[in-house]
Amino acid sequence: MSVDASEIKIRRAEIGEEETLAAIGAATFLEAFPFDIKGPALVEHCRVQHSVEVYRKFLEASDPRYACWLVEYAPTSAPIGYAVACPPDLPQETGENDIELKRIYVFSRFHGTGAGKELNRLVDLHGQSLNCPKIYLGTYEENHRAVAFYKREGYAQVGTRQFQVGEEVYDDIVMAKSL
Repeated sequence: MSVDASEIKIRRAEIGEEETLAAIGAATFLEAFPFDIKGPALVEHCRVQHSVEVYRKFLEASDPRYACWLVEYAPTSAPIGYAVACPPDLPQETGENDIELKRIYVFSRFHGTGAGKELNRLVDLHGQSLNCPKIYLGTYEENHRAVAFYKREGYAQVGTRQFQVGEEVYDDIVMAKSL
């Protein structure tokens, strides 16, 4: 079954939707990394990093740099992706008013619909509305599809970091773009 852009709806997530964000966050992370991360560590990572409490904190944060979006398959309103923006939590020096694109995932079945590009545009608009000079993100260096997407969206590598899942440490690249 093919899906086109007219069947995709993206909207700002609201307080009370933390369970939906936790479910789509865990599901898309599980889909993205089964070849890279060992199963038990992958499941534990999702249990901790994609808990309802984590998303509740994002949604209830008083800092306006926090924002979450949900991507839905319009005919059923089923969640198929999401994005999170927040203050930067990276090893690189960042500016006082910069933001981080903390998470952006869309189920692979919906790649090519423009959902990722539109999520990125909404994060850019969010940053611009707050007069944020730069947006940062960290991504697994072996996720070549994601790295290529970010480059097309105007990001360039500005550093590296390590990302631990279970006992394994993965090398990430940190990217940024000016708004």
